[in-house]
Amino acid sequence: MSGGHSDRLYVPGASAVHRLPPQCKLVAVLTFVLIVVATPRDQFWAFGLYAVVLASVAAVARVPAPVILRRMVVELPFLVFALLLPFVSHGERVQFFGLTVSEAGLLGAWNVLAKGTLGVVASILLAATTEPRTLLLGLERLHLPALMVQIMSFMFRYADVIGGEMHRMRIARESRGFQARDVRQLRVVAQSAGALFIRSYERGERVHLAMLSRGYAGSMPVIVDVRAGRGQWLTAAALPMPALAIAVTAWSLT
Repeated sequence: MSGGHSDRLYVPGASAVHRLPPQCKLVAVLTFVLIVVATPRDQFWAFGLYAVVLASVAAVARVPAPVILRRMVVELPFLVFALLLPFVSHGERVQFFGLTVSEAGLLGAWNVLAKGTLGVVASILLAATTEPRTLLLGLERLHLPALMVQIMSFMFRYADVIGGEMHRMRIARESRGFQARDVRQLRVVAQSAGALFIRSYERGERVHLAMLSRGYAGSMPVIVDVRAGRGQWLTAAALPMPALAIAVTAWSLT
């Protein structure tokens, strides 16, 4: 798994968050996200406290703020959608920074933006503190079907291989004077995509035969022990438990 694209998301460290077993972190992040989604959208203070909880986790894990901010670009499409909601939604109109917008759309935009951002940051922290191979072992510990874990493992492992093949094919096209300027070049691009599929399929066949020759019998060997003790589960609960207390308080004030 070393050297793959997904490893670039991992921030090496020896913090308490890094040392937690992956299944503990997966359950903690999933529970946190579900609690955030279930929080009433008009309890604005609750989302501020959720942000404080995540900031505390980032501080303990020693994940730099610039790293988190750069990776938050992934939610840009959701941000654009949220910004459009106040203008396209129906209902009572209100003034907001000199603009006439829908009140329901404004609350909907806040709901998408706040909950989406918190979920994205929680996922970024998970990826920054857990190596991809270890994350897959955590999924296996949580009884995700072994076949799905293996498929994801190979996807992580060979994403860069396929990316390198695409890069070499692009260089070969450009060295022959090809430039994709308009739709007339779609035929060449489609042929390249077909060739890439055939090469990927053939490579997969060779890899499978190599695995069988080395004794593969349907399961991958476990290299790292990721068993979790009660104390580690309690440590991981430091993320969802404060969030649960915040959510319960928010619902009681609704």
